[in-house]
Amino acid sequence: MDALTLLIALIALGIAIAAFKRTGGMKDLKHQVEGFGLTSETARQKTADALDRLEQLIRGKEKPGTEKEERPEEPSKPK
Repeated sequence: MDALTLLIALIALGIAIAAFKRTGGMKDLKHQVEGFGLTSETARQKTADALDRLEQLIRGKEKPGTEKEERPEEPSKPK
């Protein structure tokens, strides 16, 4: 049974590699990334922002579909 599972996994891997190459492979992927104007720094920043929004959504601090808004600072209290 284990050998059959391994054989099916290897066949699936081979089909996935063939499909990736047929659709353009790494050249097309690089072209798409350049077309969007993404650099490693902007991609990293967008990922960090998305994870921050996800964390706030999970913790209940933000409702779905709303953008993160800066809160104005509270005025200082008189002494």
